[in-house]
Amino acid sequence: MTVDIRVIKAGQMYRYYLRETVVGDGLRPARTPLREAQEQAGVPAGRWMGRGLAVLGLAPGEEVTEAQLRNLFGERGRHPYADRIEADRLAAGASPKKAFKAGALGRRVMVTGVDFVFRPQPTIYLLWALGDEETRQVIEAAHERAIERVLEWIEDEVAVIRYGKDGIYRVRPPGGLVAARFRHYEARSGMPLLHDHLLVSVKGQRLDGKWGSIHTTALHENTVAASALYNEIVAAEVCAVLGLATEPRTVTPGRRPVMEIAGVPHELIRWTSRRSDQIAACLAELEHEYVTAVDDDGELKFLPVVSERARAKLNQIAAKMTHPPKPKARPLVQLRKEWKESAIRTSKVAVDVINSLLEYARAAAAAIRARVAAVVDVALAAVDVTATVFVMNDGGRFHRRHLLAEARRHLALVLRGRRREPGLDDRIVAAAISTYCLDISEPKTVRGLEAGYRLYTARWSLSDLPARRPPTPAPDPDGLPPADPGEPAEPRPPGQDAGEWEIPRIPLQYERAVLAGAVVREQLRTTTTAVQGRAYDVVAHQQAAMPEQLLAPAAAAADPEDDDQEPEAGPREAIDMTALRALRESRTDVEALDLTAERLRHLQDAFTKAAGDSRTRATRYAEQDDADAVRPVRRDDQQAHRPQEPGPHRGREAGH
Repeated sequence: MTVDIRVIKAGQMYRYYLRETVVGDGLRPARTPLREAQEQAGVPAGRWMGRGLAVLGLAPGEEVTEAQLRNLFGERGRHPYADRIEADRLAAGASPKKAFKAGALGRRVMVTGVDFVFRPQPTIYLLWALGDEETRQVIEAAHERAIERVLEWIEDEVAVIRYGKDGIYRVRPPGGLVAARFRHYEARSGMPLLHDHLLVSVKGQRLDGKWGSIHTTALHENTVAASALYNEIVAAEVCAVLGLATEPRTVTPGRRPVMEIAGVPHELIRWTSRRSDQIAACLAELEHEYVTAVDDDGELKFLPVVSERARAKLNQIAAKMTHPPKPKARPLVQLRKEWKESAIRTSKVAVDVINSLLEYARAAAAAIRARVAAVVDVALAAVDVTATVFVMNDGGRFHRRHLLAEARRHLALVLRGRRREPGLDDRIVAAAISTYCLDISEPKTVRGLEAGYRLYTARWSLSDLPARRPPTPAPDPDGLPPADPGEPAEPRPPGQDAGEWEIPRIPLQYERAVLAGAVVREQLRTTTTAVQGRAYDVVAHQQAAMPEQLLAPAAAAADPEDDDQEPEAGPREAIDMTALRALRESRTDVEALDLTAERLRHLQDAFTKAAGDSRTRATRYAEQDDADAVRPVRRDDQQAHRPQEPGPHRGREAGH
């Protein structure tokens, strides 16, 4: 994700934000005024944002002062001009207690806000760091517009004020939100990393004029959808103005491809990833310790393979263990000069490519535009979105926000940096819910009746879809990691330390989700099922939407004379390989992933549990026609999608 979230507490505002964040993540000199410290650090002043500024006497784009920050975020949610209001009331003869209360915005709170961190994809901030001044200004403007759009979406669709007993009632803040934005230029490693901290106050005003607190859980739950929207907008703005295009790139095998600016060499991304390399090395050590850890009886403490959840926790630990001190902030002009010199000297990319990076990216964009048409079919996109979300969520249950985030990722993949019409993501979600999703909600609370908290699963029969995880291999008596789940462990090569052999990992969810979508599409195509009144044309849809890495490559030793003969499908064939071969024409120059029939059969054999679970749920809820029916709720249904407790910023660079 390119958007992180972290709660802001009153005491934390003094310890961290007023000392470091407001001055570009450097250490603010003691007793130095805020504006002077920002000028010394070479970062711009913070600016106010949001539709809720007018009621507080602030204006969009107005400079953020230290007193305003201290009152709103550090003094448990007081008016930005609380000092002036209190002084005026005292001068008018009010008591100190009433004067203090006049400067408050409702009840005092400990959690005073949330910190959203926005950063574009690496290829975008590389163009920003290494390009000319005009390119830098275009990217910064696109970055700011994307943040504004995301904040507007949060105000309109996400933010709610709770009130009533136990906060059972919720209302949108009609006046909007109040936020302060601070611009940063570099990562902890000193490498370029354009990013903004958006400090959003939890204070919001209801229609009756009373001040309440924004429910931070709702903000956490929708962070993934916010990140997908930001990625879409910033890429579309940059591509439209500079004449560029995006392409999918696989960063980690088995994980979701990342949409990057085409034509920017991947070696430049590697040049910026010093922290990533440090974290990866430490993670390998931690994974080895995880799969070989034993208790006092010599039994393995954990599974002999690393799950996605365990890998995520180990990655957080590795980021903390390799946490470097923050560098001293420097002016952007000096940073850009040093970055370019470092890239020429150490990135192993030709000097003419670095000096003409924008021209190379424009040439790559022209080739992509000529080959890949912008075709968005809402009905067919709903199939991909539903299948992917079903596989990637525990138990195949999900909410509308999961579909919305996946729809935005789908659009970014299909449009390749082109702008889309407003509301297209919502139309895809509506089509997915009405056609392919089954409402399994059993709410017993007011919250459970809201559209955003309805619980769904896939409607179709998913007998061929992959399950969430393969059978767990038996622990190795010697405590060594097996080479692959289900196979015996290989002896540790002499002289090798931890991290020098492959750690067994459970196959990643996105790889299974892509397979699930392909299975459903092929079932619909081969059974001539109509999608909203039209025949299902998988090939035409795939030409625009399918990631090139996931298309089947041509056989290396195919006989030209036998080209008309298609491979014979076995009894357990998961996908019609004829259709996959027909999709090769849509491939660009991204390296293809080896998705063979044998591999599909292997995956289908290994992943069977989710299919049974889906059939059980479909049978149970087959007669549930009234989506608004109120039934007793299962505890696990309400807890299945509680957001994880946010920790420190977990971006590409730890600490941001």
